[in-house]
Amino acid sequence: MPVLRDFFIHLSENKVLNEATKKIGLKFGADKVVGGIKVEDTIERIKDLNGQGMGVTFDNLGEFITEKSEALQEKGNIIEMIKAIDEHGLDAHGSVKLSQIGLHIDYDFCLQNVREILTVAKQADMFINLDMENYASYDDTIRLLDTVREEFDNVGTVIQSYLFNSREDIIKYKDMRLRLVKGAYKEAPEVAFQAKKDIDAAYMRLIKTHLLEGSGYTSIATHDHNIIEETIDFIKENDIPDDSFEFQMLYGFRKDYQRNLVSRGYRTVVYLPFGKDWYAYFMRRLAERPQNINLVLKGVTKDKRVQTGAAVLAASGALLAAYRLVKNQ
Repeated sequence: MPVLRDFFIHLSENKVLNEATKKIGLKFGADKVVGGIKVEDTIERIKDLNGQGMGVTFDNLGEFITEKSEALQEKGNIIEMIKAIDEHGLDAHGSVKLSQIGLHIDYDFCLQNVREILTVAKQADMFINLDMENYASYDDTIRLLDTVREEFDNVGTVIQSYLFNSREDIIKYKDMRLRLVKGAYKEAPEVAFQAKKDIDAAYMRLIKTHLLEGSGYTSIATHDHNIIEETIDFIKENDIPDDSFEFQMLYGFRKDYQRNLVSRGYRTVVYLPFGKDWYAYFMRRLAERPQNINLVLKGVTKDKRVQTGAAVLAASGALLAAYRLVKNQ
């Protein structure tokens, strides 16, 4: 449903709605997909997931960062989470979006923030994944990654299968720990595959290449059970060691399948976002799978505490309009 995908991506970029939802906390069912607002709440979720045999990669939510003061606050949130995880001895590592800590403000400023995060993470024996965002950020992300790799060995990145240059990147970084994804942003046909079948085919090529030809750890981040099962068959056929890969899924999605993979002996990691800036994140999840709007609708209709301010009503209206679009497909 490309029209719905574009619609939800458009909503994710709406600053007014983002600010509106930020003021009301985890409403609209957001608590089903976000680990918590505060670090201490999220730590309890991590403990619970670890208790179920799953690892965690945390993501501090933050969008539309335009001031250095905002970026410094987000950096502080990330470092606070790293220290809390270390203090509690939990099985978790971090995912960091460079736009959140100043990439679009000042490159050198962002680089210094990344260095500080990686230093704290190194002290905690923790890996940090630098997320790949939209294609406009690609060149600076790669440049920064290559720079910090000269100083740190606890850093990796994400390869998005819908980008045409993903094949080159998987070879360049074959010995690095990578998270492999399909891609969640709307990109131009000049730089990215548009059809699902092409994206899926490229994704499987990346997975097989990194598992077979690379020496780096492979994080296979998808909810697509067909791809996961095909990957498992490939792993068995090629005697890929179990300690060289993991499956990653988003918190709140396909929980039964996550537990199924754990029961079969496969390392499973849950991508756990936290923070008050949940709106844009969830809209991108809906862009990937518009049917998940049902989760939001239940949250809107069941939460009798939802405030009635104009901003909140606007956010609710946008979400309900999205639901109608889904139902009419």
